[in-house]
Amino acid sequence: MDVDLAFGGLVAARLLLAFAPLPEQFKFDHLLSSPLTSNLRLHEGVYLFKNGVDPYSGGIFYQSPLYLSVFSTLLPLNRVSSPVIWTLVDAVSAYALVQTWRARSGVGKSKRDALLAAFYLFNPYLFLPSLAFSTSSISNMLHLLSIMFAARGETSPALFCLAALVHVSLSSILLVLPVIMLILGQPKSGLADPKPISINFKKGRAIGLEFLGHFSVLTLTSTLVSGGFQWMRQTWFVELSLLDLTPNPGLWWYFFTEMFDHFRPFFLMAFSVHLLIYIAPVCIKFQYDPLYAAFILTGVLGTVKAYPTLSDPGLFLTMTSLFPEILPYLRYPVVTSLIHLHASLLLPLFNHLWLSQGTGNANFFYASTLVFGIGNGVALMDCVWAGLRIALGETKEGYDVIQQ
Repeated sequence: MDVDLAFGGLVAARLLLAFAPLPEQFKFDHLLSSPLTSNLRLHEGVYLFKNGVDPYSGGIFYQSPLYLSVFSTLLPLNRVSSPVIWTLVDAVSAYALVQTWRARSGVGKSKRDALLAAFYLFNPYLFLPSLAFSTSSISNMLHLLSIMFAARGETSPALFCLAALVHVSLSSILLVLPVIMLILGQPKSGLADPKPISINFKKGRAIGLEFLGHFSVLTLTSTLVSGGFQWMRQTWFVELSLLDLTPNPGLWWYFFTEMFDHFRPFFLMAFSVHLLIYIAPVCIKFQYDPLYAAFILTGVLGTVKAYPTLSDPGLFLTMTSLFPEILPYLRYPVVTSLIHLHASLLLPLFNHLWLSQGTGNANFFYASTLVFGIGNGVALMDCVWAGLRIALGETKEGYDVIQQ
């Protein structure tokens, strides 16, 4: 099978799907886009920006000024361009996934490349948000590009993509350390033979400073585009303070809807710090395989970030294809699959009952997001277990591994 031909066919199929007459409801679906990634809000922000009105003066637009700059000039959004742009974004993401696999496995073209591309392009958790033209697809592209360049040892492109990712999605700061470790190390699998690594701290410091340089340039550019610093409050601060409580598949929104105001600052701090506490233990434990550390932290983001969509856990589940060696050591793959199947039925059903039919309430939808969160959490813990368990190899007859 010609891999390039197969990849082109997959992209063409996705493009046809993007132009299909799909329901407009996709753009309003809370599962496919959040207040920070909504295409409708992006359109409104671009319209206001073009007409000389500050998009950040209201409480609608929460996305980066870089999007305003790009989509008001280089890539204007309309019924023809949007499907093409988002299909190309997904094609680049699939290409980055394939290239990361090649760097990790040390092989060239193979039949697996087409399978990886198909797994990304036709994963419902990923292509449905793309059909809604959610900017989470762009974040996923930057995510995979930063990992791909890091795996190939291309420092500056990796750091630029990483800086752009953190700029448009602040919670992605979790990936900074594992990506820097990946640049300093190598993408080959070290799970089966874990060994402590020696890090060149002088080079690491230089890489960290270069990342800060890229990030500072993007921040300055955004400030010049928007004409002030108001955009920071309407982008980064919104993600930290959860100002918009629009329902989403995550675990934060309902909790803070029911929260008394005088408790809110403490729990906002607790939830935000909860994300950060995973960085050090994951990177220390999987220091011998920084690509796997980045994968695990991607799963953490997909499970407990403030404004997730289906594309966040979708990216984590798709990245499991980079690590076929862990599959025999997963303990609950069937249970995880069934929980996700169950959640994929409950989420749209309860969302419709509550917001469309008016026969349910917020508890209905939040119950389904809890099921979804359990599915994501089980998948994440199972991958952590498998990544540790593989180092022990086969167990002797009559023995079993119960703790490591």
